[in-house]
Amino acid sequence: METTSAQPAEASGDARRNIVILGSGFAALNCAEHLHRHGCRIAVVSPRNHFLFTPLLPSTTVGTVEFRSIIEPVWRALHDRHTSYYPATCTAVNRDEKTVTCSNVFSDETFVLPYDDLVIAVGGVSGTHGIEGVHEHAVFLKELSDARRIRQDLIGAFERASVPGTDAETIRRLLHVVVVGGGPTGIEFAAELHDFIRRDIRKWFPDLVAQSRITLLEATDRILHSFDDDLTRYTLKRFRRDGIDVRTASMVEKVEKGLIRLKNGDTLACSLIVWSTGIGPTPFVRSLDLPKDKAGRLLTDRYFNIRGSNDIYAIGDCAVLEDENVPATAQVAQQEGKYLARILNERMKGRKPEPYHYEHLGMLAYVGGRQALVDTPKVKGKGRSAWLFWRSAYLTRIVSWKNKVLVLFDWMKTAVFGRDISRF
Repeated sequence: METTSAQPAEASGDARRNIVILGSGFAALNCAEHLHRHGCRIAVVSPRNHFLFTPLLPSTTVGTVEFRSIIEPVWRALHDRHTSYYPATCTAVNRDEKTVTCSNVFSDETFVLPYDDLVIAVGGVSGTHGIEGVHEHAVFLKELSDARRIRQDLIGAFERASVPGTDAETIRRLLHVVVVGGGPTGIEFAAELHDFIRRDIRKWFPDLVAQSRITLLEATDRILHSFDDDLTRYTLKRFRRDGIDVRTASMVEKVEKGLIRLKNGDTLACSLIVWSTGIGPTPFVRSLDLPKDKAGRLLTDRYFNIRGSNDIYAIGDCAVLEDENVPATAQVAQQEGKYLARILNERMKGRKPEPYHYEHLGMLAYVGGRQALVDTPKVKGKGRSAWLFWRSAYLTRIVSWKNKVLVLFDWMKTAVFGRDISRF
C-alpha cells in the first residue's frame, strides 16, 4: 500500500488556510458553500461523490420521485476552482502533525492531507441497537442504493406472487412488508408504499392487492415522538383506517431471513424488512480518540470545536453540542454547516464569532393519500393543505434549480401517468 502526501499551501507561498471537510451531506456542503474562498483552500473528502436530498429519499423507493432527481454531484454543488474534491474515506487523524490519512475508494492506496482546520461531518449509520440479524436480513434507508434495492424487491415480490402455482402461504409472506421504526422516515416510507400499492400496483395485480400487508413496528409507546400529540394521533388513526398495522411497544428481538421475532413472542413472516430506527456513529468516528457522548457522537462546544481542540470541528449527525441535545435532522445539519462557515470566516478575519444557537423551524411528514403533517412553532396542521405546504417547503430547500425542476416534473408525471413498475 502506497501513501502519498499533499503539498502544504505554505510551501508554495499561499498563505490561505487549508480547511479539510470530511463528508458530502447537508452539514459538509453547506459549510463548504458558505466559506469565503479568498481566505482559504477547501478540500472535501467523501466516498460519495454526490449530495443526497434525504428528505425525499422515501419517495424514490416507489417511484414518486426518480433517483437522480434528488442528487447533485459534489463538483457541481461546489462549483469553485478553489475547492477540491477527493473520492476517498478518511481513516485517521494525526493531531500533532495536523494531517488526515485518506483511503482512495478506487484502490488500496492512501494519501495524506494537511489541515489548518478540520471539519468532521461524516454523518451516521443506521442504528441496530445490537439486534441480531439486522445487517444481514434488513434493508436500511440511508442511501440511493438502499432505495433502489427496496424498489426492486417490492416489484419483484408482486411478480413472484403472481406466478401460477404459488401457494397461499408463500403469497402471504411475499406481500408482507415490515417497517421497523416509527420516526418520520419510517412513517413516510409506509405512507408512500401504501399509495404505491393502492394506486399503481392495483392496476397490474388487482387480485393480489387485497392480500398485501404493511406492518409498522415501534419499540416505544408512540410514533413520531418529535411531533405534537394531536398530529401523532391523527397519523395513527389514518394509518389504521388505511389498513396499515401499527404496533407500538413492540420490540424486535431477532431478525432472520424473511422473519422477525418480537420480544413478546410474536413472529412476522415477510419478504422485505425496512429498518429505520435512528442513527449511530460511523466506524471512523468510533475509532477517533476524541471526547464523545454515551451514543458515540463527538462532543462540541457552541463554536463546534471538539472539546480540547481549537482546530477540529464536528457538525451534523456525527456530533452533539455539550449543553443541548438537538435532533439529528437535515435542517439541523444545514444550520450547523452554515453557522460553522460563518465562525471560520470570522476567525480568518481575526474577529470573535458569536456562539451558535439552534433555531427550531419545525417538522414535516407525509402520511399518505396527499395528506401531510406540519408542526412548526407557529403553525400546526394536517391534511391536504399541509401536504401542499410539505411539497413547497421541500421544493424550495432542494439544492439546485435543475433538481427543483426534475422533482416538480416527477410529481406531475406521477400524478398524470402513475408510478413506473419496471424492475431494473
